[in-house]
Amino acid sequence: MTSMLMFYHLVVASSISCLKFLLMPSYYSTDFEVHRNWLALTSSKPISQWYFDTTSKWTLDYPPLFAWFEMGLSLVAPLFDPKMLVLSKKPYSSYYTIFYQRLSVIVTDLIYIYAAFQWIKLLRKNKNLAKYKIRDELYHPAVILSFLLLWNPGLLIVDHIHFQYNGLLSGIFLLSLARMAEEKFLESAFWFTILLNMKHIYLYVAPAYFIYLLRVYCFDKDLQFLRNNFVKLSSIVGGIFIFSLGPFIVMGQLGQLFSRLFPFGRGLTHAYWAPNFWALYNGVDKVLSILLSKKVGSASMTGGLVQQYQHTVLPNVPPFGPTLISFLSMLPILTLLWKKCDQQGHSPTLFIRSVILCAFSSFIFGYHVHEKAILMIILPLTPLALISPMDANIFFMLSTIGTYSLFPLLFKTGETPTKICLLLLFTIYCYQALTKVNFQDKQQSASLLLPKLDLLFLLGIPFLQIYQTFGPYFIPFYSSLPFLPLLLTSIYCALGVMYLYVKSYLSTYKLRNIEEF
Repeated sequence: MTSMLMFYHLVVASSISCLKFLLMPSYYSTDFEVHRNWLALTSSKPISQWYFDTTSKWTLDYPPLFAWFEMGLSLVAPLFDPKMLVLSKKPYSSYYTIFYQRLSVIVTDLIYIYAAFQWIKLLRKNKNLAKYKIRDELYHPAVILSFLLLWNPGLLIVDHIHFQYNGLLSGIFLLSLARMAEEKFLESAFWFTILLNMKHIYLYVAPAYFIYLLRVYCFDKDLQFLRNNFVKLSSIVGGIFIFSLGPFIVMGQLGQLFSRLFPFGRGLTHAYWAPNFWALYNGVDKVLSILLSKKVGSASMTGGLVQQYQHTVLPNVPPFGPTLISFLSMLPILTLLWKKCDQQGHSPTLFIRSVILCAFSSFIFGYHVHEKAILMIILPLTPLALISPMDANIFFMLSTIGTYSLFPLLFKTGETPTKICLLLLFTIYCYQALTKVNFQDKQQSASLLLPKLDLLFLLGIPFLQIYQTFGPYFIPFYSSLPFLPLLLTSIYCALGVMYLYVKSYLSTYKLRNIEEF
């Protein structure tokens, strides 16, 4: 069976790789130039200048291990176009530069493909799936998981059109989670520490890792401290941090590095508001300012600029506020994780739910959250959708709403059919597959996967997209309110994401029996 699953997985991986090549001519964002500039920076400047250089406005703001990754890519770049390694203020692109950078994303996605297969093997061993009558191998839960992970439309939009390396990072993330589920704690910690030193956004989920590893690896069932285990764990985590940050500590540049990694001057929300609590907060402030006839400056929150701004009616939010709220919102699940591990010992499913809720909390309440961070919730939730009807519902809703919230990243008309087709095909397959897996009674499965209230909310998305697509042609005042489509998308999706956050939290607390991998 393993060889057959590997065959299906390779077929799915090959099909999605072909699509990635077809998407190469698509629009790409300024992130393309950001990463090209980092190629040039790491190849032409000594390490002592990496976090000081301001030749381009796209300065290096990822941790050191990602900078070394960019330097590794720069070694191959001259074979395609040596000019892409010239450090300059002006953006540069060419046919071969685009091809090489797109190709580097496709190749590094092999890590993601490998991590997905590790989860497929875990799912195949799940005893709870034996109760499901699987009549078609193509609808075996492990095969479905391959489709849901590799064909994730949000990942395709962000990496292979908009342009980033989330596939590589998400692969390391999923691999770390898989190793934790297999009780390979040190290997899990190794991969997660590597991840933190490649992209610091994964600090969102670090509290769940800390609590879980401390409880199940550094203490026994009687809460006796396991010194040897603690030393092993500390050596791995500390060793990687020393390797990553050590050169900058020696050069006295740690403060400069952190100022690049945590630029609090960027404002509470991104130019396009991520669909979270602060989008609703901004929306209420905007409505109140209109109702109360308050004047709004040119650098208002709807100006599409990445900078700090002042709320007109509601109180301004200091940078430390969202961080504190995020941490406080994590405390209930972290407390539950510690207590359940006291009672049950190793519980990988509860750990993954804790990781998801920590990512959720940071996304909902965090400072200057990027809309792309929704993938940190959706991807680890994917395996749970195959073993739990509750998680299947939350995954189906969140993958649909979360992917739609990424649509504004591709604002050009030419990409509209692509993003709509990607989401539509994925949603149809996801609905059909999950109704076949989670229950033998298809009608019962459908009602649990998509309750009427959830269906009603999803039906609003097509109308919102029709307004965005055809508004410029048929609505007279459309051009006079350029931020309105973004505002509507952000607020509508924020309502859905907030609803799923509360639902996920409450459902986790109500669970009596946890189905493990």
